[in-house]
Amino acid sequence: MSLHLQTPSSAPESRSESRSERAPIRAFVGCAVAGLFAAAAFCWGLLDLTHVGTGAFAVGLVFYLAAMTVAGIGLVRSYDHAILGMCNMVTLLRLVMVAVLVIAWAAGAAQSWALFAFALVALSLDGVDGWLARRENLTSSFGARFDMEVDAIFALVLALLAFSNGAGVFVLLLGLPSYLFFGAKFIFPWLDNSLPDLFSRKVVCVAQLTVLIALQVPLDIMGLLGPLAFVVAVALVWSFGRDIIWLARTHR
Repeated sequence: MSLHLQTPSSAPESRSESRSERAPIRAFVGCAVAGLFAAAAFCWGLLDLTHVGTGAFAVGLVFYLAAMTVAGIGLVRSYDHAILGMCNMVTLLRLVMVAVLVIAWAAGAAQSWALFAFALVALSLDGVDGWLARRENLTSSFGARFDMEVDAIFALVLALLAFSNGAGVFVLLLGLPSYLFFGAKFIFPWLDNSLPDLFSRKVVCVAQLTVLIALQVPLDIMGLLGPLAFVVAVALVWSFGRDIIWLARTHR
């Protein structure tokens, strides 16, 4: 008798839990679709579309779909909140802006104040998502990883843009550390262990992105930015080296 009474009450509860689990996924998919239209609007305002071929748009679209697919898989696997939240929507917006920069790079866009301002806005949103996550009480391992990966690809795309506009091979070193570190994890699995959250690491990341964005300015200021980029590169080596040493000691 008790089992008969429990069954009707537990079924609605399980359906409610199922709906709450799907809510972030539905919101993510909706934001991803809206992001396509946002990217088109950004391209219209940022780039001279008469010089942007279908190949550049195809490169940006493939990148966007691949990045959203990977992020979506991470969301399904590890996100444990009932709503997506503004925090993750801001990170999604940053990824949309990175996709536009990918199109700009594929189209061979020259340095411009518009490109510089666009990248600067994308950088200014970095940190907003984390602040919103704490404010909304939606902090998660997915959100932290999503934010970190968007930062990494943002740096790489900026480095590619600067290189294509004559900044020199050295600038690629500012966009590659995260991916070199990721590749090293396949050789040394202990590099995949958790790291302590350090403010200095965030400072170096912001300095890295700031220099890469400054390289988008359409002025001949490489005489100033060259030494500054070198200092930031040294800071990156120090930051990653410190993390590697910490992980090695912890592993032992």
